[in-house]
Amino acid sequence: MKLNTLNIKIKTKKKKRLGRGIGSTKGKTSGRGHKGQKSRSGVAIKSFEGGQMPLYRRLPKRGFRTLKNKKNIAKINLSKIQEILDKKIHFSNGKLNLLSLQKVNLLNKKYKKLKLLGSGDIKEKFDTEVNFISASAKKKIEKFGGKVTLIK
Repeated sequence: MKLNTLNIKIKTKKKKRLGRGIGSTKGKTSGRGHKGQKSRSGVAIKSFEGGQMPLYRRLPKRGFRTLKNKKNIAKINLSKIQEILDKKIHFSNGKLNLLSLQKVNLLNKKYKKLKLLGSGDIKEKFDTEVNFISASAKKKIEKFGGKVTLIK
């Protein structure tokens, strides 16, 4: 027995030909009904799933966060501060804070708060006045004898 010698007739359903007269059951309007958006060619209703609840409505809505206050926070790494200290830039009151960084044109005037991040290393002692600070940055500054003051 070989596949090419099997005597099986494969039954396949013929496709309905649209628009071939009333007797074909798909004549005249070709199964699209009368008038309306769906009867026209080239029209697909976006996200319409035939009455089934659309995917965007089935999924839960979550993850909203306001960015109202987040926009005006300047974030600066310890590596950047070390570069500033290497250039021997002196700050007005001896403390590194938002105003002193803005006066020497290192930060834009639009920022209202300052956050210090712990990426990079420092080699000298300095005092800071910041609104926010990461735990690693605080640890590194205090290790060198520097002082961190949090402003609310």
